[in-house]
Amino acid sequence: MSEAPKKTVKVVQIRSVAGRLPGQRETLIGLGLNKIRRESVLEDTPAVRGMIRKVAHLVRVEE
Repeated sequence: MSEAPKKTVKVVQIRSVAGRLPGQRETLIGLGLNKIRRESVLEDTPAVRGMIRKVAHLVRVEE
């Protein structure tokens, strides 16, 4: 039996973390981002969606 392919989400950082709260900076690092225009492809899970929601003003999400 083969498993269904995992859904992924591509996250691109579009704004700087300068002057942001430390929690937002740490969330971006947790998403694998730390510089503008960096991209990260992540598994689409509720935890990842929550992290994206926390820094939605700093990133762009591509399904």
